[in-house]
Amino acid sequence: MLKFGIILNLTIIKHRPPMSDKTPIESKQQLIDFLAAGCKPKSQWKVGTEHEKFGFHRHNLQPLHYDEPGGIRDILQQLAEHHNWQPVYEQDQIIALKRNGCSITLEPGGQLELSGAPLKDVHQTCAETNQHLKELKSVAEPLGTAFLGMGFQPTAGRDDIAFMPKERYQIMSAYMPEVGSLGLDMMKRTCTIQANLDFSSEADMVKKFRVSLALQPVATALFANSPFTDGRVNNYLSYRSHIWTDTDPDRCGILPFVFEEGMGFERYVDYMLDVPMYFVHRQDQYINAAGLSFRDFLNGHLKVLPGEKPTMKDWEDHLTTAFPEVRLKQFLEMRGADGGPWRRICALPALWVGLLYDDTQLNQAVDWISDWTLEDHAYLRSQVPKYGLCTAFKGGKVRDLALRMLAMSRSGLEQRAIKTACGKDESVHLTALREIADTGVTPAERKLGKYHGVWNQQLDEIFRLCAY
Repeated sequence: MLKFGIILNLTIIKHRPPMSDKTPIESKQQLIDFLAAGCKPKSQWKVGTEHEKFGFHRHNLQPLHYDEPGGIRDILQQLAEHHNWQPVYEQDQIIALKRNGCSITLEPGGQLELSGAPLKDVHQTCAETNQHLKELKSVAEPLGTAFLGMGFQPTAGRDDIAFMPKERYQIMSAYMPEVGSLGLDMMKRTCTIQANLDFSSEADMVKKFRVSLALQPVATALFANSPFTDGRVNNYLSYRSHIWTDTDPDRCGILPFVFEEGMGFERYVDYMLDVPMYFVHRQDQYINAAGLSFRDFLNGHLKVLPGEKPTMKDWEDHLTTAFPEVRLKQFLEMRGADGGPWRRICALPALWVGLLYDDTQLNQAVDWISDWTLEDHAYLRSQVPKYGLCTAFKGGKVRDLALRMLAMSRSGLEQRAIKTACGKDESVHLTALREIADTGVTPAERKLGKYHGVWNQQLDEIFRLCAY
């Protein structure tokens, strides 16, 4: 059986004085305390969902630039004007929107992301997504634009996509080619769906981290939806997932230490202290710290800010610059899924809530993956992007894992018994994934079938069929 670290005293965490964004960091313990402050009782657990999508001009299917007519800036301004979003600016350029705990932000290549509010259940997060897509369509259609749900931009080349006017992206784009060959593609041409979940204690966090990290390739297979690059077949089912294997080895991957004895908040802090920095934000400016050490920063030895200590806001920023398959902040982020249509946006949080928020299913999942080796994890991570549900594993296929995972998740959601006015519990949101697992055919393979058939190896039709 897996052994977990010391269970945190929730009473102490609850009454710990809050640390402001400007609180100087004097010790590593403050960093540990920051993560531990995410612990909350089960009655307060929420569900957060994020998803990204590609914008394009309907008349020529070209990606949207920022400041062109009908471009990203116009989209953001129209959403603010017509749907009561509060604009956020950087250097007088609108770069995000906020409303009621939600935000709409820009990824480097103009991908539009909804970062949903922490909500009570999957029904609410699905309704939030639906409202967002309706609002987006209402402003995009008059501008002659639309948005596409896939994991990788299927036709546009890297040079066809312009960076958004955010200083942090300038720093990142200069650094990426130094550490991997696909980092710029990750920035410009990928989209994901992400689910964010809570934990009650250090031990609960470790359980959920291990289970979700082990099973993240199964989610990748179910959501595989990126088989095209530059208008051609790329020989992957989830090219988006493959991209991360050659982006930056210092900040991506499966994190073997998560499965080791002694895993806890401190161990993750140690990992993050050794993830190279990108930047420091001061007085509305981004200072280039690419490749430098946050550990040096903690000791007052950051060469771009000699003698200065980081603040808690610096630590929060730094936590966002690691890209493992599961990421720890004051909650856990599930990061393995390709972008896709509305039903699969709702399905991802349902999948993980059912598995991780029900004690019976979580404990069964811990037992299930307890004898998987680091070699097993590495194998799944490398093979699933290419072969999806057909990936061979332990005498069966990943499809077998998917069917078991979905059955467990369904049981967990049924046990939660959170129902709509029509009497539907949250397991209704798994329907799209059950269809994929039952048939063994991923979304990518369905598109490949049409590409080699009715589409006649042309991808224009994909923008009509797969637009929101």
